[in-house]
Amino acid sequence: MHIQKKAHSSLNLAKNDSFDTPEKKVHHIHSNNEENTQQQTIQLDVTNYNHPPNLSKLIPVSQIYGAYKRLMKVVTRTPTQKSIKLSEYFGANVYIKREDLQIVRSYKLRGAYNKIISIPENERHRTVFCASAGNHAQGVAYVCNLMKINCIIYMPTNTPSIKFNAVKSWGKQYAQIELVGDTFDESFRASRDKCSAENGIYVHAFDDEKIIEGQGTIAVEILEDINEDQVDFMFFPVGGGGCGAGISSYFKQVSPQTILIGVEPEGSPSMYEAIKQQQVVELESINTFVDGAAIKKSGAKPFEILNSVLKEVVLIPEGHVCTTMMKLFNEEGILVEPAGALAISALDKFKEQIKGKTVVCLISGSNNDLGRMTDIRMLSEIHQGLQYYMFVNFFQKPGALKQFLIQCLGPTDEITNLEYTRKNNREKGPALVGVKVRKPQDFEAMKNKMEELKITHRILQPNQEIFKMLL
Repeated sequence: MHIQKKAHSSLNLAKNDSFDTPEKKVHHIHSNNEENTQQQTIQLDVTNYNHPPNLSKLIPVSQIYGAYKRLMKVVTRTPTQKSIKLSEYFGANVYIKREDLQIVRSYKLRGAYNKIISIPENERHRTVFCASAGNHAQGVAYVCNLMKINCIIYMPTNTPSIKFNAVKSWGKQYAQIELVGDTFDESFRASRDKCSAENGIYVHAFDDEKIIEGQGTIAVEILEDINEDQVDFMFFPVGGGGCGAGISSYFKQVSPQTILIGVEPEGSPSMYEAIKQQQVVELESINTFVDGAAIKKSGAKPFEILNSVLKEVVLIPEGHVCTTMMKLFNEEGILVEPAGALAISALDKFKEQIKGKTVVCLISGSNNDLGRMTDIRMLSEIHQGLQYYMFVNFFQKPGALKQFLIQCLGPTDEITNLEYTRKNNREKGPALVGVKVRKPQDFEAMKNKMEELKITHRILQPNQEIFKMLL
């Protein structure tokens, strides 16, 4: 289905405060034959679905556009830029929506403002409560300071310092911070309990229609900015799902031919599991490295929406995310946080499908602590097969370590870590060895030499508990 630019132009929409509902809009633009074509196109978009898309679950376009008009004077209209390097590499027209350039360096300001501005004036003396891994907290703090409303913000104890300090800076005297729990979910439960006890107003990070409306304004800007007739693929990160739900609601009604892809970190697949099991589920444990998307339990309302219209949810290993972060910094000069790199990370899995297509990826935020860059580089190199950590069992005899270094390592191999204590009362003993190689084949040669010398080893993986000693 082709929708002309005027169908979703802000200039045309602004002429009518009461924007047409999606049903009326389709009726005005299309004949009956064209409507049938639209339905066929949507079905083609969701060939992997277990059920057809349920458009009744979506946030109406009129509500999202209403939020868009409310936000105009508060948020930055971030650019939708064509990436020359990504476009050349993938043979596609690849655009990146730069929410890392938003006022609080993430899209979360949109939903926070849309929610808090909806609080009646006679209720604004009550304290606002929220929980956040960092970005939503900054949005809430910024808005509460702007509107002179007191807020108490709960954050996990492992929140990166850059996000913690930014919340204090944006909220000034109106924001109080409580550090509780190791994950967003633990902070969330504590904040809800305190909010109920003190009769506060809760501003959820993602499971709230006003929040979803605000995040959906990203889609309005994208479709106004891109000059191509249509967007073929839209990739966005998924944590709790509020942003994806807002973007999907608008796209599926205004640009129904667009294929919608949600992207989650492999270590915290809450929406992936929810759609797989057809109900919201709470994961037993998660990897919090991609802190902006590390959620044990996705939102109920976002699940309803994304379950209705998503093509699929893609899971990306944390190491792959780190590789994307490094490439964005080195090749594009863009410094993003781990969650901000998720959407672009997914392009590798769709390389054949997106050739010749118009693709948009959301960079959701850039609140990244530079102190983490060493770990990010290490995880990236491990993912690419360029760095390894392993337990090596050496014979407990003079010269065993020297033999390993001389006979097993190639001329360009590098030892990055070595912890070894000789034990005289054992035949063999383990050593922790870190090695860096120029290319993955070099490590294969090293393994072959260790086998010849009967030196056994066990490679450590980033998802193992013991690996945390290295990060």
